[in-house]
This record gives sequence, C-alpha cells and structure tokens, in this order.
Amino acid sequence: MFNKILIANRGEIAVRIIRACREMGIQTVAVYSEADSEALHTLLADEAICIGPAKSSESYLNMERILSAAVALGADAIHPGFGFLSENARFAELCALCNIKFIGPDSRVIACMGDKAQARNTMIRAGVPVVPGSEEPVRDVAAAREAAARIGYPVMIKAALGGGGKGMRVAESEEELETNFLNAQREAMKGFSDDTMYLERYVKNPRHIEFQILADEHGNVIHLGERDCSVQRNHQKLIEEAPSSSLSRELRRKMGETAVRAAKAAGYVNAGTVEFLLDHDNHFYFIEMNTRIQVEHPVTEAVTGLDLIKEQIRIAAGEPLSLSQEDVHISGHAIECRINAKMAGKITNVLVPGGFGVRVDTAVYSGCDVPPNYDAMLIKLIVHDRDRKSAVRKMQCALGELVVEGVETNLEDQYEIFTHPVYEAGPVDTGFMEEYGLC
Repeated sequence: MFNKILIANRGEIAVRIIRACREMGIQTVAVYSEADSEALHTLLADEAICIGPAKSSESYLNMERILSAAVALGADAIHPGFGFLSENARFAELCALCNIKFIGPDSRVIACMGDKAQARNTMIRAGVPVVPGSEEPVRDVAAAREAAARIGYPVMIKAALGGGGKGMRVAESEEELETNFLNAQREAMKGFSDDTMYLERYVKNPRHIEFQILADEHGNVIHLGERDCSVQRNHQKLIEEAPSSSLSRELRRKMGETAVRAAKAAGYVNAGTVEFLLDHDNHFYFIEMNTRIQVEHPVTEAVTGLDLIKEQIRIAAGEPLSLSQEDVHISGHAIECRINAKMAGKITNVLVPGGFGVRVDTAVYSGCDVPPNYDAMLIKLIVHDRDRKSAVRKMQCALGELVVEGVETNLEDQYEIFTHPVYEAGPVDTGFMEEYGLC
C-alpha cells in the first residue's frame, strides 16, 4: 500500500480523496495555487505546497510543477481526481517515468478512450453497439459534409478529444452544418487545444445512462450498476440518479454485461465509466468511456455501500478486487444534484442540511473565497432512501435547508427541477429541461 499520495486537484474532490486516504492511514500532499492558499483541501492535507498562480495552466495543469512537488515531498502515488489532468495521457506517462503510481488507467488506455473516434472503433471491434457515425477523424467542412451525407441528418458534431458538453453542436440539415461545425471546432480548439472532430447520428431526447466499472490488474472486471444522468443543460449534467427508473431488469443485465465487455476491450484497469444513450425503443449505444472517477460517483457509493476512492487506491496498489459481480447488490435509490456558483466572490454564510440518508460533499465554508478561475461547482448534495419517490422528497427537504450566502448560486433552479411534477413522476429524458422551459 502507498505511504503518501499527492492529490493533483482542488475543491470537493480533493477533500474527498484526502479523507479516504486518512481513513486508510495514508499521508497526503495537497497542491494549491496562490488563489487557494486558504482552501479547505490545502488546510486538511498533511502537507501542502504551492505550485503557481491562480491560472490553471500555471498551477493545476502544470505537469512539471506537480511532479516536482511529488518527488520533492516523497509521494509514491498521485490521485488526479476529475477534470484538470485526470484524463491526460501524457501526465499518466510522465508519472510512470518518475516511478510514481498514477491512480487511474494506463496512459495508452487514456489516449485510446480519450480520442472519441478511436474509442468508437475499439467498441465496434468488440461488438459493442455504437451510434452510427464517422469512422475517421473529421478535420474540415468538406469532410464533415461527406460524413453527414453518409450518416444521415440530423447529426451531432463532437470534439474528438472533448468532454463536459464542450465542442458539441447539432446540425439538423446540410444548411446548418458549416456554421455549427466551425463553431464547435473553434470551441474544441479553445477548450482542448485540438480541433479534430467527429460526427454521429443525433439521437433525439434519449436517456443518458452510464455504468460504473471497476477493473483490477489481475483481469477482474465488474460493474456496479448504472446512473441516470438525463437531466442536463447544454449537454452538461445537473442531476444524477442510481439506479435508473428507465431500465427493466433484463435491460440492466444486458447493458451491464456490455459495459464490462467494453472495459475489457479497452484493457481497462481502475475505476471508469461506460456511457450509453438509450433511445425510446430501448436500443442503447456506446458514446464514450470516462477514464477517471466521476463527479457523480457518490450515488453509486450510496446504493452499493462501496467507497470508490478507496477501491481506486487499492487497485492502483496492485490488490485484486475485493468482490465479484455476484457480490454487488443495489439497495434503495440515490440522487445527486450540483450546486454551482453563478459568480465569484466570498461566501459569507453556509448552512448544509443533514439527517439520515443525506450527504454533502463540499470544500466551501463560511468566509471562504470562490475564485473566478475554476469550475463553478460548490456543493454536491446526495440523498439516499428506499425508493425514488422517497429520495426525491428527501432531496426537496435537503434543498430547502441548504443556505449559501455571499455569492449567487443555482440553488433555486435545482429546487424548481425537483419540485416539477414531470420530474417527480419520472423518469425523464435529455429533452426535459428544454421542453419545460427550465434551461
């Protein structure tokens, strides 16, 4: 087992990892920017080291400074969390060269699954269903027109190295293709420093279903059930649930087996997520694999009773999985919502809810600053109860108790979703927010 882990991240996920390490008896190192000198993750870790100015490119995305900190302070592993360098194949490769364990998959797997076109082709060879799309990377409008004509409109234009809803546009017709392609390409270049695109058939208002995977270095691969991430705004997730109310027992079994097959085809090791679109005829299609821990991992933890961060660390240390597929049991229903800041500033007061089945993952506290430089998520609110109806009601109560003052947040927007009669009745698809004017 590792003696010391450096957490190459900030915010609530860094705090989450520090707590898991502390419970496992592992020393922790926090890295922080000048803007985060008083951040909670900086204060909680056993050691902390400043790695640069507030700008991410000079701190949390600076591989040399992070690796230098790990070497200088004797860390034998790095946990990247999510975002920042968590899906950067070069960073994982450099960790290996420095004899520091990267808590995640091999750099070659990250590179393969991070290139959406390459990931699609890997899944096709493995017999995993994919949305019809371009087989080769698309780099200009002429190639996009050719691919779209072959696929058929409407088409979804996506950044090959994208994620988080960035670099994505829908073209309903050939007339819309050029403008939307160029806009998506510019956004991809700005967000990922790569303007390679690919196209796929647009599935209108599907359900977004993802399966949590665990795989060890000994060839064992299991799934921990699914999460429903269909409540989205601009392709970015707002609410996640486990399990999904859209799946029958047979469909859940079939999708879970397919997710495991996908992970094996990729040669995957550690925790990961296989994401699918499910249409209204219950046909499902692979869309991508996230090679990291997900923001929404707590809902899976709630219904399985497993600590996914600890599982990641044990797998990275070479231990075999502690359970088989038959040992995985889903209990009750869990929901997570994300409370985001709409502005930077200082939080003057925060009061978080509590009670049976209520969990709050956050790094904010009264008096802390919300810098303008990073992701806007402040709090993840998670509830767990015996069924979906009870969990929705519990979330309504928890949101009613939550207080965040000093900066404007989306708290009222979330409460509006959870009290909407269509959401309460559930399940909903990815068109829910737009259809009911909640965007």
